[in-house]
Amino acid sequence: MTDASPTTDLSSLRSPLYGVMDRIPGGTMVIPLVLGAIVGTTAPAFLELGSFTTALFATPMPMMALVIFATGMQITPRSIGPVAGTTGAILLGKTIVPGLIVVSLGFFLGLDGILGISILAMLATFDNSNGGIWLAFTGKYGTKTDRGAYVASAVNDGPFFTMLFIGAAGLGSIPLDAFAAAIIPLVLGIIVGNIDHRWTEIMRPVPTIVIPFFAFGLGTGIDIGAILTGGVTGILLGLLVTPFTGGCAYLAYRFLLRRGKRSGIGIVAGTTAGNSIVTPAIIASADPRFEQYVDVATVQVATAVLISAITAPLIAAWVLRRSGALSNPDEDGLDERGEPLATATVPSDPVEPRAR
Repeated sequence: MTDASPTTDLSSLRSPLYGVMDRIPGGTMVIPLVLGAIVGTTAPAFLELGSFTTALFATPMPMMALVIFATGMQITPRSIGPVAGTTGAILLGKTIVPGLIVVSLGFFLGLDGILGISILAMLATFDNSNGGIWLAFTGKYGTKTDRGAYVASAVNDGPFFTMLFIGAAGLGSIPLDAFAAAIIPLVLGIIVGNIDHRWTEIMRPVPTIVIPFFAFGLGTGIDIGAILTGGVTGILLGLLVTPFTGGCAYLAYRFLLRRGKRSGIGIVAGTTAGNSIVTPAIIASADPRFEQYVDVATVQVATAVLISAITAPLIAAWVLRRSGALSNPDEDGLDERGEPLATATVPSDPVEPRAR
């Protein structure tokens, strides 16, 4: 009689953790983000134990920088043109157009905004995007060009564009040194990746490995209690992020980039970056006129971070599924529009050689 080993049938093995996350669009970013928010709210002392525990669970920035570096390594001279075009389209749809609309509202409504949502809260929510969600989603459903366009998140992350837009109200200058610091890892990744292609292949799986960990770290900075007490305005603001800003990015993908049935990728840019939670306080430190809005705006932005991290990948996946483009184009041999990279011409009726 032969003993059957339970480890011999690999097909019977299940993945109850990663498998669940992978089935949800953007799940490798969203689920750890929510778990991090729960831990940060209910057990903050755990995150302050120090040593490797704090480094792994409460210090997301080094891991985010590593993902940015690895993403840069995948950008070659042949892809820089499309990456630049895609980045520009995302910045136009996700940042510039929404920012100009909010500033226009400010001229008519004043800094108080509308429905308890200040102009400061709107800008801090609408003019930036969550690069982690973008990398997680495009890593599964996008092309190399889409993933390389992460640089849009590096550019619009933080208070830079908020300060630029509110500059019409008399705020100070943009910290260009901080902007440069945000994109240096990407530039270095591009340089190293083009010098040594072996490193490019070694670093290719880094985003898949690292994203769940830095997502958890970002989540620890979100206070669920503050979100629950923030009222309807924070939830309303969060629900507007994806349809408004993601919709603008979708239009840029469809009509500027002409991505056809894959234009739904642009919707996943309709998020709010975790770093934007501190934007209201930074703006108020530059102009005391905004101090009265900081507390409420901070809670509203934190709510938008969590809600948009869930809605953006779900809506983007729904649009891609309806258009028949919910797949990985790199693995399926498709171009940026979802068409075959090369088609062979085969005659339908082979011609027999004539007998001489």
